[in-house]
Amino acid sequence: MTIWTLYYVCLTLVTIGLMEVYAWWAHKFIMHGKFGWGWHKSHHEETEGWFEKNDLYAVVFAGFAIALFMVGHFLSPTLLAIAWGITLYGLLYFVAHDGLVHQRWPFNYVPHRGYAKRLVQAHRLHHAVEGREHCVSFGFLYAPPIEKLKRDLRESGILERERIERSLDQQGSAHAPVR
Repeated sequence: MTIWTLYYVCLTLVTIGLMEVYAWWAHKFIMHGKFGWGWHKSHHEETEGWFEKNDLYAVVFAGFAIALFMVGHFLSPTLLAIAWGITLYGLLYFVAHDGLVHQRWPFNYVPHRGYAKRLVQAHRLHHAVEGREHCVSFGFLYAPPIEKLKRDLRESGILERERIERSLDQQGSAHAPVR
């Protein structure tokens, strides 16, 4: 193995790690922000069929990786390594998020312990909140400790407010007692 091969492998692995940082940021500030909620909202609602509007984000990111592959092929092996890192992150995302967490395709494994269980629990806590605000756990491959996420949700008070709102909606009266 040459030093350059080692460099490209390391760059690919670093890119995968940086993609998780970028994905966390994009998920929190773009997808849950005013700008990107229009696409991402479909992921937080029941949808029918194989695809949801949120899948357009994957198309955009894949397009970026394809562009890097094309430019890198002609100009720079460094760009190729970055393109591979983005692509491999997308594959990990597809398996972990779409497969393990949401089981959008025939992925019949339900983890009962370890990191995979924590990843599923963290993402379920992310979806515990209705709407785009007050959510927790924005990473796709990194899951913070579950107790911290639960504490953050309790401290925000959002789940209790949503429970009261649902209760009022079910009772159909603005004069219902608040408990």
